[in-house]
Order: sequence, then C-alpha cells, then structure tokens
Amino acid sequence: MVDSRGALAQDARRGERLELRVPTTATQLPAVRAMAADLALRMDYDLDAVEDLRLAVDEACATLSQIAASGAPLTVVFETTRSGLHIDAWVPTAQGTDVPRDGFGWAVLATLVDAVEARRSTQDAVPGGNGTDAPVGVISMDKFLPGQHPTEANGAGQNLSVAR
Repeated sequence: MVDSRGALAQDARRGERLELRVPTTATQLPAVRAMAADLALRMDYDLDAVEDLRLAVDEACATLSQIAASGAPLTVVFETTRSGLHIDAWVPTAQGTDVPRDGFGWAVLATLVDAVEARRSTQDAVPGGNGTDAPVGVISMDKFLPGQHPTEANGAGQNLSVAR
C-alpha cells in the first residue's frame, strides 16, 4: 500500500489526505462529487473551479465504474496542499483492462483539470490499496490554485515576449 501522507508538499507542509470508498453504483457517485466540491470550497477555489472539479470527479468516477470488476468498490483519495488538490480514483479491474482515454468524456475531463492521467496499476501501488498485485484502473487528476501551477511558479510554459 502506498501512503503519501508522509510526503512533503512543495511548500514543506504535509498534505492532508482523505480517502473515500463507495460502491460503484449511480446512487453513491453524488457523495464523491459532493466531497470534491466541499474540499474545493474549503481550499478557496473560485466557484467556477469548484464546478470544474465536481464535473471532473463525476466523469472520472463514471469512466471507472464502466471498467470495474463486478461488485468492486470505487476508491477516491483526495490530497490537499497549498498548491492545490490531487485526486487519485481507482477501481479493481480484470487483468489487462485499460482505462478509456478517448471520446467526448475524456476530452471534457482533460479540459476541467490542470493535469490528468489514466493508467493500469496494482493494489500495492495505489493510495488506499490492499498491498496485493491485483489489477486496478486509475485516473489521477490535479487542479492547482491560481498562481500555484508549477509552470506558472517558475515561468516555464508561458508565452513571453522579450524585446531586443
């Protein structure tokens, strides 16, 4: 099992971590959306960013619910730091199952957060996993607070004009 609570955030503060495990049913997904929105509001994201996070978490959970092993729970781990919110959502899957990265849903998800990744993994490599090598599908997302994006902090990735 991976425990990221010991890792220091960029600002030398320990991130706070919240783990939520729910059945992969449509009736339980609103609780995950509500948790994302509540955390974002407490972190002082603006209302547009809160709604973006709510929709992103909803899309990620819906995507993972489609590939989950029968009766398997959905695990969502929220990690907060001064720079923003990191979310790992995962479900147990059948061996060799890929997380879909195409279609309209994925395009929407990619526009709602600052970074998103989908991958195969194992329970011993995900936060909240049971330590076995059982397969899981993972979607990881980052939403940074304004001015806290790593490329904004050091100027990389910005279009700057320099007069000669």
